[in-house]
Amino acid sequence: MRVTPPLFHHAQALLGELLRSPFAADQVVAAYFRQHRELGHGERGFVAELVFAVLRRKRSLSARCTGDLSSRRLLLAALACVQGMNRRQLAEVLSESESKWLAQAKAVRVEDLPPAVRLDLPDWLYGELLAGFAADELERLAAALNQPAPLDLRVNPLKAGRDEVLQKLLESGLAASPCPYSPLGIRLAGKPALARHPLFIDGCIEVQDEGSQLLGFLLQPRRGQMVADFCAGAGGKTLLLGALMRSQGRLYAFDVAERRLAKLKPRLARSGLSNVHPVRIESERDARVGRLAGKLDRVLVDAPCSGLGTLRRNPDLKWRQSPASVVELAAKQAAILAAAASLVKPGGRLVYATCSLLEEENDRIVDGFLAQHPQFVTCPAGQILQQQDIALDTGERLRLLPHRHATDGFFATAMERRQ
Repeated sequence: MRVTPPLFHHAQALLGELLRSPFAADQVVAAYFRQHRELGHGERGFVAELVFAVLRRKRSLSARCTGDLSSRRLLLAALACVQGMNRRQLAEVLSESESKWLAQAKAVRVEDLPPAVRLDLPDWLYGELLAGFAADELERLAAALNQPAPLDLRVNPLKAGRDEVLQKLLESGLAASPCPYSPLGIRLAGKPALARHPLFIDGCIEVQDEGSQLLGFLLQPRRGQMVADFCAGAGGKTLLLGALMRSQGRLYAFDVAERRLAKLKPRLARSGLSNVHPVRIESERDARVGRLAGKLDRVLVDAPCSGLGTLRRNPDLKWRQSPASVVELAAKQAAILAAAASLVKPGGRLVYATCSLLEEENDRIVDGFLAQHPQFVTCPAGQILQQQDIALDTGERLRLLPHRHATDGFFATAMERRQ
């Protein structure tokens, strides 16, 4: 898309808001576009992707900007150094003095920058990841996290099959292909508008990352069972679980935020499901949770976490999280997992999951839980998925990474209650 002064002005204004705001980037972007409805779909996409490019590469772009970290300079550096535009393509927004400065910015040797700066990670996060990944693999992981995520869809098997949906998407002019792991997943090229697509309106498709879909298959709910999505949020995984249950049995969608559960209602209406029961709870210790103690066949805990596995979509999180916030989250995760486990009946399955890359939120939480709850044992994740013809084995615990699996970063452990 041509970089015009009005478009660049919108990007500059939006980036300024993002750099000042205490709120999540996706909320700020959505609010900005609600205020500027004159922007078309393509224009919104261009502006959003440009400001997100700055958020992804803020450290290395700042090193190129050498002191002047204004929104304008960061955006120009992103256009030239990340998106590869030349001075002719930027002529409408680039002054003569900025042209000389931009040439100097492009000449900076990124390979000479400190590793954390080069990889666009805060120092603390670079250190945490280096403890879990070899240096060369961390380079690949960081490179993948600094790329925009593809748009994944999940087919609603109550309404259509994947092959049928794929054919209709292709016929409507969208570039689409099956996801490599999820039997319900479809990956689109680009970021087309889907809100008015007949398949979306009819509830045949939902937007959901392939990694998130695999969590549902790891829980493996069955028809007629009692199941809980303990941290349901807007219900993406809830809808998948209900579909895997063929809308039979009882599925509780628990969350502490009424605002998040409200987003489930229109999605639920489209889905055709009749077995979902959204319940707002005060905390994991809510009496409505306690009444279900020892009664459920399956419980999914997609715990609140740092979200550092979703940096392709939410690049601001790496600048918003800190060691202190991770410690606070870990305490909350341990408490939620213990409370959710009390709902599982003997022979039932509990899945703990996060979209974090950090051991402190993943293995340490599970190891601590198992040490305190010997009635639970780990079930091999690869074996559970293999039973459903999903050829993915990352060991006893599920570990998904963008540079290996082209999904968001996810961690999950399946556990069974033996007594």
